[in-house]
Amino acid sequence: MNTVSDDHYYLKAKYEGYRSRAAYKLIEINEKFRIFKKGQKVLDLGASPGGWSQVASKRIGNRGKVIAIDKAYISPFKEKNIEILSKDIFDKNLGTILIDNFGKIDVIISDCAPNISGDYSRDHTTQIYLATRALDLALKILNEKGAFVCKLFQGSDLQDFVSQCRKNFEKTKLFKPKASRKKSAEIYLVSLNLKNNT
Repeated sequence: MNTVSDDHYYLKAKYEGYRSRAAYKLIEINEKFRIFKKGQKVLDLGASPGGWSQVASKRIGNRGKVIAIDKAYISPFKEKNIEILSKDIFDKNLGTILIDNFGKIDVIISDCAPNISGDYSRDHTTQIYLATRALDLALKILNEKGAFVCKLFQGSDLQDFVSQCRKNFEKTKLFKPKASRKKSAEIYLVSLNLKNNT
Protein backbone atom coordinates (compact mmCIF):
# COMPACT_ATOMS: atom_id res chain seq x y z
CA MET A 1 0.00 0.00 0.00
CA ASN A 2 1.31 3.46 -0.90
CA THR A 3 2.17 5.84 1.90
CA VAL A 4 1.58 9.56 1.41
CA SER A 5 5.26 10.12 0.68
CA ASP A 6 5.03 7.59 -2.17
CA ASP A 7 2.00 9.28 -3.67
CA HIS A 8 2.91 10.63 -7.11
CA TYR A 9 0.35 13.46 -7.02
CA TYR A 10 1.27 14.47 -3.48
CA LEU A 11 4.92 14.81 -4.46
CA LYS A 12 4.02 16.57 -7.72
CA ALA A 13 1.88 19.09 -5.79
CA LYS A 14 4.74 19.81 -3.39
CA TYR A 15 7.13 20.32 -6.31
CA GLU A 16 4.78 22.48 -8.40
CA GLY A 17 3.57 24.63 -5.48
CA TYR A 18 -0.03 23.44 -5.21
CA ARG A 19 -1.52 23.22 -1.74
CA SER A 20 -3.06 19.78 -2.28
CA ARG A 21 -2.91 16.77 -4.59
CA ALA A 22 -6.58 17.51 -5.34
CA ALA A 23 -5.38 20.29 -7.66
CA TYR A 24 -4.65 17.65 -10.31
CA LYS A 25 -8.24 16.41 -10.21
CA LEU A 26 -9.47 19.86 -11.21
CA ILE A 27 -6.72 20.19 -13.84
CA GLU A 28 -7.95 16.93 -15.43
CA ILE A 29 -11.59 18.02 -15.22
CA ASN A 30 -10.75 21.30 -16.94
CA GLU A 31 -8.68 19.59 -19.65
CA LYS A 32 -11.65 17.36 -20.48
CA PHE A 33 -14.56 19.79 -20.11
CA ARG A 34 -13.01 23.26 -20.63
CA ILE A 35 -14.66 24.73 -17.53
CA PHE A 36 -12.55 27.88 -17.22
CA LYS A 37 -12.13 30.92 -19.46
CA LYS A 38 -10.13 34.11 -19.00
CA GLY A 39 -11.82 36.82 -16.96
CA GLN A 40 -14.40 34.61 -15.25
CA LYS A 41 -15.68 34.83 -11.69
CA VAL A 42 -15.26 31.48 -9.92
CA LEU A 43 -16.68 30.41 -6.56
CA ASP A 44 -14.72 27.66 -4.76
CA LEU A 45 -16.86 26.10 -2.01
CA GLY A 46 -15.09 24.32 0.86
CA ALA A 47 -11.87 25.72 -0.58
CA SER A 48 -9.39 24.90 2.23
CA PRO A 49 -6.45 24.36 1.86
CA GLY A 50 -6.73 26.06 -1.54
CA GLY A 51 -5.44 23.77 -4.28
CA TRP A 52 -8.56 24.16 -6.43
CA SER A 53 -8.51 27.94 -6.01
CA GLN A 54 -4.90 27.98 -7.25
CA VAL A 55 -5.84 26.00 -10.37
CA ALA A 56 -8.83 28.25 -11.12
CA SER A 57 -6.71 31.37 -10.51
CA LYS A 58 -4.21 30.36 -13.22
CA ARG A 59 -6.89 29.43 -15.73
CA ILE A 60 -8.98 32.63 -15.44
CA GLY A 61 -6.03 35.05 -15.36
CA ASN A 62 -5.59 38.44 -13.74
CA ARG A 63 -8.87 39.85 -15.04
CA GLY A 64 -10.81 37.06 -13.34
CA LYS A 65 -11.59 36.50 -9.68
CA VAL A 66 -11.76 33.42 -7.45
CA ILE A 67 -13.83 33.62 -4.27
CA ALA A 68 -12.51 30.91 -1.92
CA ILE A 69 -15.05 30.05 0.80
CA ASP A 70 -14.58 27.85 3.86
CA LYS A 71 -15.35 27.96 7.56
CA ALA A 72 -11.92 26.34 8.05
CA TYR A 73 -8.89 28.63 7.96
CA ILE A 74 -7.32 29.27 4.54
CA SER A 75 -3.82 30.76 4.55
CA PRO A 76 -3.46 33.86 2.37
CA PHE A 77 -2.63 33.28 -1.29
CA LYS A 78 0.17 34.93 -3.22
CA GLU A 79 -2.19 34.98 -6.22
CA LYS A 80 -3.80 38.44 -6.31
CA ASN A 81 -7.02 37.32 -8.00
CA ILE A 82 -8.14 35.07 -5.11
CA GLU A 83 -10.31 36.51 -2.34
CA ILE A 84 -10.92 34.47 0.82
CA LEU A 85 -14.32 34.54 2.48
CA SER A 86 -14.52 32.93 5.91
CA LYS A 87 -18.06 31.54 5.83
CA ASP A 88 -19.95 28.31 6.38
CA ILE A 89 -21.49 27.22 3.07
CA PHE A 90 -24.74 26.58 4.98
CA ASP A 91 -25.02 30.22 6.04
CA LYS A 92 -28.55 31.06 4.90
CA ASN A 93 -27.47 34.53 3.79
CA LEU A 94 -24.51 33.32 1.71
CA GLY A 95 -26.21 33.63 -1.68
CA THR A 96 -27.26 37.21 -0.96
CA ILE A 97 -23.80 38.13 0.39
CA LEU A 98 -22.18 36.78 -2.78
CA ILE A 99 -24.55 38.54 -5.18
CA ASP A 100 -24.25 41.84 -3.28
CA ASN A 101 -20.44 41.75 -3.25
CA PHE A 102 -19.51 39.98 -6.48
CA GLY A 103 -22.59 39.81 -8.72
CA LYS A 104 -23.43 36.65 -10.64
CA ILE A 105 -20.81 33.88 -10.82
CA ASP A 106 -19.60 32.07 -13.96
CA VAL A 107 -18.34 28.81 -12.42
CA ILE A 108 -18.98 27.09 -9.08
CA ILE A 109 -16.56 24.38 -8.00
CA SER A 110 -16.98 22.29 -4.85
CA ASP A 111 -14.57 19.68 -3.51
CA CYS A 112 -16.46 19.65 -0.19
CA ALA A 113 -16.42 16.31 1.62
CA PRO A 114 -17.53 15.15 5.06
CA ASN A 115 -15.17 13.91 7.73
CA ILE A 116 -15.22 10.21 6.91
CA SER A 117 -17.00 8.27 9.66
CA GLY A 118 -16.34 4.75 8.36
CA ASP A 119 -20.09 4.20 7.87
CA TYR A 120 -20.25 4.36 4.08
CA SER A 121 -24.01 4.85 3.82
CA ARG A 122 -23.87 7.76 6.26
CA ASP A 123 -20.88 9.33 4.49
CA HIS A 124 -22.63 9.02 1.12
CA THR A 125 -25.76 10.71 2.50
CA THR A 126 -23.71 13.55 4.02
CA GLN A 127 -21.85 14.03 0.74
CA ILE A 128 -25.14 14.31 -1.17
CA TYR A 129 -26.27 16.88 1.42
CA LEU A 130 -23.14 18.97 0.78
CA ALA A 131 -23.53 18.64 -2.99
CA THR A 132 -27.21 19.62 -2.78
CA ARG A 133 -26.29 22.81 -0.93
CA ALA A 134 -23.69 23.58 -3.61
CA LEU A 135 -26.32 23.01 -6.32
CA ASP A 136 -28.85 25.23 -4.49
CA LEU A 137 -26.30 28.04 -4.50
CA ALA A 138 -25.48 27.40 -8.15
CA LEU A 139 -29.14 27.75 -9.16
CA LYS A 140 -29.36 31.08 -7.31
CA ILE A 141 -26.12 32.79 -8.28
CA LEU A 142 -24.75 31.27 -11.49
CA ASN A 143 -24.93 33.21 -14.72
CA GLU A 144 -27.00 31.67 -17.48
CA LYS A 145 -24.72 29.20 -19.29
CA GLY A 146 -22.65 28.91 -16.09
CA ALA A 147 -20.81 25.72 -15.05
CA PHE A 148 -20.98 23.62 -11.87
CA VAL A 149 -18.47 21.01 -10.67
CA CYS A 150 -18.83 19.04 -7.44
CA LYS A 151 -17.52 15.97 -5.67
CA LEU A 152 -19.88 13.06 -5.05
CA PHE A 153 -19.58 9.62 -3.50
CA GLN A 154 -21.05 6.74 -5.48
CA GLY A 155 -24.11 5.24 -3.82
CA SER A 156 -27.89 4.94 -3.74
CA ASP A 157 -28.70 8.67 -3.95
CA LEU A 158 -26.26 9.50 -6.73
CA GLN A 159 -28.61 9.13 -9.69
CA ASP A 160 -31.32 11.30 -8.13
CA PHE A 161 -28.78 14.09 -7.71
CA VAL A 162 -27.51 13.66 -11.28
CA SER A 163 -31.13 13.88 -12.50
CA GLN A 164 -31.61 17.19 -10.66
CA CYS A 165 -28.54 18.58 -12.42
CA ARG A 166 -29.71 17.32 -15.82
CA LYS A 167 -32.97 19.22 -15.37
CA ASN A 168 -31.11 22.46 -14.81
CA PHE A 169 -28.05 22.22 -17.10
CA GLU A 170 -27.74 21.43 -20.79
CA LYS A 171 -24.97 18.88 -20.24
CA THR A 172 -24.15 16.80 -17.14
CA LYS A 173 -21.46 14.14 -16.94
CA LEU A 174 -19.79 12.04 -14.24
CA PHE A 175 -16.00 11.80 -14.37
CA LYS A 176 -13.37 10.08 -12.26
CA PRO A 177 -9.96 11.78 -12.67
CA LYS A 178 -6.78 9.69 -12.72
CA ALA A 179 -5.64 11.74 -9.70
CA SER A 180 -8.45 10.23 -7.62
CA ARG A 181 -7.20 7.24 -5.67
CA LYS A 182 -8.40 4.03 -7.31
CA LYS A 183 -9.95 2.69 -4.12
CA SER A 184 -11.83 5.95 -3.50
CA ALA A 185 -15.59 6.00 -4.13
CA GLU A 186 -15.42 9.68 -5.11
CA ILE A 187 -16.59 10.79 -8.51
CA TYR A 188 -17.03 14.29 -9.92
CA LEU A 189 -20.14 15.72 -11.49
CA VAL A 190 -19.64 18.32 -14.22
CA SER A 191 -22.67 20.33 -15.35
CA LEU A 192 -22.32 22.84 -18.18
CA ASN A 193 -24.55 25.60 -19.52
CA LEU A 194 -27.12 26.46 -16.85
CA LYS A 195 -30.54 26.66 -18.48
CA ASN A 196 -32.72 29.73 -18.22
CA ASN A 197 -35.60 28.19 -16.26
CA THR A 198 -37.36 31.46 -15.46
